[in-house]
Amino acid sequence: MTTVVIPVYDEVTQLDFTAPHQFLTLVPDITVIVASIGGAPVKTGGLVFDQLADLDTIEQCDVLLVPGGLGCINAMENPQYLSAVQRLAKTATYITSVCSGSIILGAAGLLTGRRAASHWAWLDLLRAFGAVPEKARVVRDGNLITGGGVTAGADFALTLISELRDEDTAQCVQLALEYDPQPPFDAGNADTAPTHIRYMTIDQMGKLMGDARQRVEAFAGRGR
Repeated sequence: MTTVVIPVYDEVTQLDFTAPHQFLTLVPDITVIVASIGGAPVKTGGLVFDQLADLDTIEQCDVLLVPGGLGCINAMENPQYLSAVQRLAKTATYITSVCSGSIILGAAGLLTGRRAASHWAWLDLLRAFGAVPEKARVVRDGNLITGGGVTAGADFALTLISELRDEDTAQCVQLALEYDPQPPFDAGNADTAPTHIRYMTIDQMGKLMGDARQRVEAFAGRGR
């Protein structure tokens, strides 16, 4: 049995963890535990996730999977949450993240000198933690596996399943979920999206992220 622990927090991007959860739980001998500080309900995007495990009571895991979202900065600045991530990382065979979850891994001191992915709007912030940002859907650096932005969680999950089990198992899961992406628009990559779409989205993301950059740099500066 392989245990995957996903530590969630308020304003996590739900697809960052529900997509990998959906894929991983189709493998019979993989157990996925979604946990929060004190087992408290987590709110995000008008949804509430309840009946979560208490993060502080989990002693070890085989895979640590940290999701991202606009709440990642608050999570990064929460000593109790960050301590739990650091503690579980010491027990994990694989340390992983999806989207801006890699910012949390960086804040936990787990990315120094290592290649990692993140959402394109957050990617360059990884440098503050000594990481080597890499544009890709999934980046593998030793036992570190990181997914890019949000929907990359599906690709990440299949990569992880093939690593934990084998490629046949991963492909069976892919077929069972009919994961055959054929988006109606070619606008899913910041480098190739239409110019006006890119500028509109950058403007929107800038407003949503607010002072994230300053807080990340301030946090990283305290650790130097």
